[in-house]
Amino acid sequence: MSLATAHAQVDDHSHDDHGHHHKETFVTKYIFSQDHKMISKQYLITGLIMGVIGIAMSLLFRMQLAWPGESNAIFGALLGKWAPDGVMDADVYLALVTIHGTLMVFFVLTQGLSGTFSNLLIPLQIGARDMASGFMNMVSYWMFFVSSVIMIISLFVEAGPAAAGWTVYPPLSALPMAQPGSGMGMTLWLVSMAIFIASSLLGSLNYITTVINLRTKGMSMTRLPLTIWAFFVTAIIGVVSFPVLLSAALLLIMDRSFGTSFFLSDIFIQGEVLHYQGGSPVLYEHLFWFLGHPEVYIVILPAMGIVSEVMAVNARKPIFGYRAMIASILAIAFLSTIVWGHHMFVSGMNPFLGSVFTFTTLLIAIPSAVKAFNWITTLWKGNLQMNPGMLFSIGMVSTFITGGLTGIILGDSTLDINVHDTYFVVAHFHLVMGISALYGMFAGIYHWFPKMFHGRMMNKNLGYVHFWITAIGSYGIFFPMHFVGMAGVPRRYYENTAFPMFDELTDVQVLMTVFAIITAGAQLFFAFNFIRSIFYGKKGGQNPWKATTLEWTTPEEHIHGNWPGAIPEVHRWAYDYSKVDENNEYIIPEQDYIQQHTPLFDGEEELQH
Repeated sequence: MSLATAHAQVDDHSHDDHGHHHKETFVTKYIFSQDHKMISKQYLITGLIMGVIGIAMSLLFRMQLAWPGESNAIFGALLGKWAPDGVMDADVYLALVTIHGTLMVFFVLTQGLSGTFSNLLIPLQIGARDMASGFMNMVSYWMFFVSSVIMIISLFVEAGPAAAGWTVYPPLSALPMAQPGSGMGMTLWLVSMAIFIASSLLGSLNYITTVINLRTKGMSMTRLPLTIWAFFVTAIIGVVSFPVLLSAALLLIMDRSFGTSFFLSDIFIQGEVLHYQGGSPVLYEHLFWFLGHPEVYIVILPAMGIVSEVMAVNARKPIFGYRAMIASILAIAFLSTIVWGHHMFVSGMNPFLGSVFTFTTLLIAIPSAVKAFNWITTLWKGNLQMNPGMLFSIGMVSTFITGGLTGIILGDSTLDINVHDTYFVVAHFHLVMGISALYGMFAGIYHWFPKMFHGRMMNKNLGYVHFWITAIGSYGIFFPMHFVGMAGVPRRYYENTAFPMFDELTDVQVLMTVFAIITAGAQLFFAFNFIRSIFYGKKGGQNPWKATTLEWTTPEEHIHGNWPGAIPEVHRWAYDYSKVDENNEYIIPEQDYIQQHTPLFDGEEELQH
């Protein structure tokens, strides 16, 4: 079959009814939209705004750590009564840490990343008109928006926002009278998270149903791009684990407001014995971390899928070990649900049980290593296109490996006890989860920006500036933090001036804070590039990266139903790059890629991936 015939078969379809749609108003198109492409942009913009707030909070408490007790006009301007004479109040420090962690983990890296790219890519890459339920998709986003608004409102209540760390352990979270941050701010935190979890569950069920039921003809599970595998498995983990956090939040609300004692027992406040009996804060830890560890992979798996796709496209090579990559995603998903106890080695856990969790935790390093080696092998001898999306993908592999190595220490119960609740832990999870997931998010934005915004491209040079300052700055913040942690500096402390042995580490805190300010400043290049490119970015054409997957067959201008005619039929897997015939020449002359909807040519065999 010739190439012209192949394209004619795909394109020569009568226009079907799905291409038609009733006239949309501004409200139905941009606000209460049921179009997955618009909803993905809503998730992205909301997530980026929450990210700005989260990063701003981190700068405030980093400045406090670098220059403890000093008056700062910025504190006075932003914190008001919580910074009398420009000196940060101790109560608000923990609140800043709490809301920063909550925003970044849940609102930016869970819904901002997964909500954006699952919505954008699942229908486009599997060949579907839209999500299984457009209405449920819309409701999912607006519940996320409402939960975001409630979380921001909690910053402005009289007694201050929630202050118990982003894990909100009892008794600080269960006793409204424990401290200022245990009052109305904590109640709003719990309400916000309950709505957030409902939003996440609705979205996840939609993603799972869409992938299972709405794949186009020929799109078998082994022809799916790795992005779709990652989003699909991420949604399954979310459906399994998020309800457990919802139960923990509901039980906390009952302890706070209805006199129960699920998580409380034998509590004294200023010598007065409270009536709570029989509960256990360790029960809350189990419930929280049963979500909390799968949550790490809910955050990182979509980034892994994005990086796999961006690397294959820009290395002009098939992804190495496609089936091994799928197997590793499935193995990570399964193992992620049986490792939560490694967060609790110092909680009085039975040593035998600790050894079981140590074993399962070290086991999860194997599928993670498979992914890292396969990415490196994909790059090997590739025709690398070093655009910003590719740079962030390579950066993600770097931070994932460096952060993952320290996870081996924290996963071992005997080693973990020495550095538990120090800055070593903070350094580990920021690199392996936070920075790695953000890099995946940036890679996805740079790569699929033309698909989101009508063929317009982001400025490449501004992207280079953004990447290099961010990459150097991120290591500048978190690499020294490992040594601060090994020296014993505890996390979440407002200041360490009471401990003379930490005085010599003050200069390291200043260094990390300077890097944090510079890195945050680099995001201004991204923000300017992002906003300007929406309106003035140069047009890149229908398939600017010369990629193989189905989303690049849709028109640049968004239409309801994605394809104007019949949906393309799939004939090959997603990674036919640089495929040659027996004469070692490209199968399509002078073209190093073959799109998925192109039928196999005479004598051509589909790759046994």
